[in-house]
Amino acid sequence: MEFKTPTALHTEHEELHKMLKHATELPGKTGEAAKVVAKVLHPHFIKEEEYALPPLGLLPMLADGKIVPEMKPVIAMTDKLKSELPEMLAEHKQIDEALQELLKVSKAENHPEATLFAEQLMEHAKMEEVVSYPTAILIGEYLKLKLK
Repeated sequence: MEFKTPTALHTEHEELHKMLKHATELPGKTGEAAKVVAKVLHPHFIKEEEYALPPLGLLPMLADGKIVPEMKPVIAMTDKLKSELPEMLAEHKQIDEALQELLKVSKAENHPEATLFAEQLMEHAKMEEVVSYPTAILIGEYLKLKLK
């Protein structure tokens, strides 16, 4: 069984990457600040796509009451997320610090597209912290109970 990040979340990540790429190409301090964001963001997004978000792809099946033994490998993903959650949240703080600087310089240099990107990524991170990550962990805990 293949575990895939829900299309909507994957698409959102792709759109954020496009916005960031554009921001890194802007002149002045805005482009430089965007490059700092990219440096801290890229490894974090890889972790999310590897183990934090794919379990969410099971939600429609689980909501329909469909639980199959082939889902068991997702438990390793959610256990990894659970154990690395403090690190993931610390990375969010690093990303937020870089985004704060990007916000400051993009406003000063009048680059509204970079300002919009920073604001959207901050909201995205908040959503992950209160919805995506906890839901993924709950999926693993639920499967542990159901697939004993």
